[in-house]
Amino acid sequence: MAETDPKNLIRIAHESGESGVAQPLDLGARVRELRKARDWTLEQAAQQAGLARSTLSKIENGQMSPTYDALKKLAVGLEISVPQLFTPPSKGQVNGRMAVTRNGEEAEKVTTTYEHALLAETLTGKKMLPYRTRVRARNVEDFEGWVRHDGEEFLYVLTGQIRLYTEFYEPFDLKRGDSAYYDASMGHNVVSISAEDATILWVTSLN
Repeated sequence: MAETDPKNLIRIAHESGESGVAQPLDLGARVRELRKARDWTLEQAAQQAGLARSTLSKIENGQMSPTYDALKKLAVGLEISVPQLFTPPSKGQVNGRMAVTRNGEEAEKVTTTYEHALLAETLTGKKMLPYRTRVRARNVEDFEGWVRHDGEEFLYVLTGQIRLYTEFYEPFDLKRGDSAYYDASMGHNVVSISAEDATILWVTSLN
């Protein structure tokens, strides 16, 4: 396949029906910006894109003009379209990122108090962390102190009943369909109070 000048990708994108493409930017700076936004090292980004680390380094530093195949690999690795390599994100721009997690295919993390099923695990650079949890704890003494972390958290009861303990509020008993939203830096713990272990959906912001 013949090499394509990256500057011609704007025209190619329009001809293929893609919209919202502005004038070309500094490709190297744009790739570096996208990589750092995902907290990836050069090595991690190169592995994700299927490129040599040295190749990615040269692209970022403007020392080489990548082939169209290399640009496609970069776009796939960064989970964006090729034209988005040349366009900074703007309000209303659709990035088209998505992850589907089939029931039973979740990544699992088991502790003495919880069994977490991590959702959308394959999607990198998320702003939220969703997971489904089976609450094994039956007493607040099952925990070694409060759980605290950055961000905000949303909790939704899927099955059973739970008791939500927080550092600054009286405990709340929640049943199926009930929910709570709270500052996750505030100490919090959850225990099951139903005959069976309760299951909940948790969504934690990553900020």
